[in-house]
Amino acid sequence: MQATLRLSIRECNTMTQIKMAARSGGVVTLKEEALKELAGRLRGKLVLPGEGGYDQARTIWNAMIDRRPGAVVRCAGAADVVRAVTFARDHDLVLSVRAGGHNIAGKAVGDGALLLDLTPMKSVRVDPARRTAWVEPGVTLGEFDNEAQAYGLATPLGINSTTGVAGLTLGGGFGWISRKYGMTVDNLVSVDIVTADGALRRASETENPDLFWAVRGGGGNFGVVTSFEFQLHSVGPEVLSGLIFHPQERAKELLPRYRRIVAEAPDELTCWVVLRKAPPLPFLPEAVHGTDVLIFAACYAGDMKDGETAVAPLRALGAPIADVIGPHSFAGWQAAFDPLLTLGARNYWKSHDFTELSEAATDVMLDYTGRLPTPECEIFIGHLGGAVNRVAADATAYPHRDSDFIMNVHTRWQDPAQDHACVQWARGLFEATKPHATGGVYVNFLGEDEADRLPGAYGANLARLAAIKAKYDPANLFRVNQNIAPKAA
Repeated sequence: MQATLRLSIRECNTMTQIKMAARSGGVVTLKEEALKELAGRLRGKLVLPGEGGYDQARTIWNAMIDRRPGAVVRCAGAADVVRAVTFARDHDLVLSVRAGGHNIAGKAVGDGALLLDLTPMKSVRVDPARRTAWVEPGVTLGEFDNEAQAYGLATPLGINSTTGVAGLTLGGGFGWISRKYGMTVDNLVSVDIVTADGALRRASETENPDLFWAVRGGGGNFGVVTSFEFQLHSVGPEVLSGLIFHPQERAKELLPRYRRIVAEAPDELTCWVVLRKAPPLPFLPEAVHGTDVLIFAACYAGDMKDGETAVAPLRALGAPIADVIGPHSFAGWQAAFDPLLTLGARNYWKSHDFTELSEAATDVMLDYTGRLPTPECEIFIGHLGGAVNRVAADATAYPHRDSDFIMNVHTRWQDPAQDHACVQWARGLFEATKPHATGGVYVNFLGEDEADRLPGAYGANLARLAAIKAKYDPANLFRVNQNIAPKAA
């Protein structure tokens, strides 16, 4: 059916009619009049295959995803979202929603779907007196930081500045300052959201609180958020941050000492672990480029002098190849890993949560990093705990408040001929580390082939999420995501 659908789309550039994927199965044939009426009511633009902006809208971060929507609505504001959602519902269309387009599973785009492209919605408004910010869904982390850091303010986000704020937040969100200030969703004050009935609602602790609970980790299952309101904190404009490189052959000696250091670390200090081949960075000796390295990536969200004291034990670990910890702009540090995560490569991820980073688990990781399928592959180990774990598991839809570490296997390559080798390497590492993991997983790290892990993503919160889904989206209009099926309580 998919091949037939794509052929039909290519044949219909005259706009007399277009065939699109139906939620009920098969295809829906839309007439020119219906599409013209929708286009005429938009402040943004309706784009069909072959027209300018179509390929831009459907091209996302992971090059393994190559899907062709039936039509694209490039939304200029909340009214466009309302009209597009209503149009999709009334015409039985499959609906997908693209914000940053950074999701590993490619859930932003569906073959034959009506694609809501939110990337034109770029407004960020900061209130420095109240320390709040209102952010539209097309904004990236770097764009948000650029505005908030003008006032020395920030909220916990991710570690790649090109990631979209919307998808990151709706899945939970964590980054360099989460140990001090919690998950991204712990700093969400309210949202404006278009639900399946076409209504624009406000959700907060006092307005539609069940919906507000659900969007704090439940992904895009409950509607299209058109504005996020965040609590901000005093951070930067400079923070003590940077990288420490060691030869990976010393990892078995250093990782147990690392575990002891971070177990006693203040909330202000976060230190992630990266296992990979050394990239050709200018501060690394040329002889080190391409060799196996252990990297400690540290950030201190507080006073510089206190930070020097906090990172001193990390800097005292052995004799590093390079130590580039020092004062850096917070916005710059947030973008430090951007060169390793650029658009256009093929990517496949596997992830586990851990309550502790045991020697048995790291031994498996070291074994697998000794046989990386490409130089771009790596294992990231995110360091959580602190404020993240002082929130009850049922306080938000995001439930993993006992995880101190999150492993993400970043498998990355350029040549499609390497697909099998790279995917099998990641799956093998995932299976080998499973006995040491909690069984939980961060929903934003789930791949396209991991729908069976939804119970692991939400745990005991899944039943409540399904009931809220049944209330706000009983027909499952919002299904092109890590989908929670509607089910009454």
